[in-house]
Amino acid sequence: MAALKIILMVIYAVVCLALTVIVLMQEGKQAGLSGSISGAADTYWGKNKGRSMEGALEKITKYLAIGFIVLSLILNMF
Repeated sequence: MAALKIILMVIYAVVCLALTVIVLMQEGKQAGLSGSISGAADTYWGKNKGRSMEGALEKITKYLAIGFIVLSLILNMF
């Protein structure tokens, strides 16, 4: 049981570091309301966001955040 807890804690630390790095790699959303009013969201990159590097980073962030929460709950039960 102790070995499983150590393995989960190591995985948890890796997920935490990866989540931090991925979040810092993402671009800021500084366009805000003025960007959506002026039509900045209708650019090529706005329409194909899922295929861009920014879209991939958002997907990875989502999965790492889910893993972070699940591992937090599991480690809390030990």
